[in-house]
Amino acid sequence: MTETPPPAPAAPPAPPSTLLLLVRHGQTPTTGAVLPGRAGGLHLSDQGRVQAERVAERLAGLPVAGIYSSPLERARETAEPTAARTSLEVSENAGLIECDFGEWTGAALTELAGLPAWQTVQHTPSAFRFPGGESFAQMQARMVATLEVLCTAHAGGVVVCFSHADPIKAAVAHALGTHLDLFQRIVISPGSVSVISYVQGQAPAVLMVNSTQEPLSGLRTAQTRSIAQRDEPCPPGS
Repeated sequence: MTETPPPAPAAPPAPPSTLLLLVRHGQTPTTGAVLPGRAGGLHLSDQGRVQAERVAERLAGLPVAGIYSSPLERARETAEPTAARTSLEVSENAGLIECDFGEWTGAALTELAGLPAWQTVQHTPSAFRFPGGESFAQMQARMVATLEVLCTAHAGGVVVCFSHADPIKAAVAHALGTHLDLFQRIVISPGSVSVISYVQGQAPAVLMVNSTQEPLSGLRTAQTRSIAQRDEPCPPGS
């Protein structure tokens, strides 16, 4: 009589994963025209407020554990509808603030584009420091360190971070393993959501970049599927 083989051991539980949603603030009256940097007093335009409401709508059904925002008004105003819908407080975090553009703060982009240094900003940003301000490398290190702290504080949870285009681009580039000199190839639009999944002991997984349309309630399912696929062996020739 053939013996029945013992049942296969149960698969180990999946490691806890933390989901970070990086939201660029909504449109302002100077978006695409001026480099506002950290200057205060810049608020959302009417379109920006619509974008902020849209972000909150898209997050419906997602179990948000924490909401963090750059201290600048345009980021906080974008976070407010999400805070209202989730009944969570917005915590200001200076690590999410815009890059310090120093002497370039408030300058028109058309003027900056004529400077020789603008080519460095666009093509070799890792070598550039804004006059009297921050370097792109410093900005990326600050942003990545901030996200790591938030991951630890909300391990296994969903965290929404309201920030700015360049810090989000730098964080996405880091998660992808892309050199900082190539981060300008990433587009982060006003009111867009980019999503990074973090699992202890694994490289980050970028689930979404510059998303402005679809509902986000299914992100947990997509995240679990992504983790499982990364643990599967690749077929020969793939």
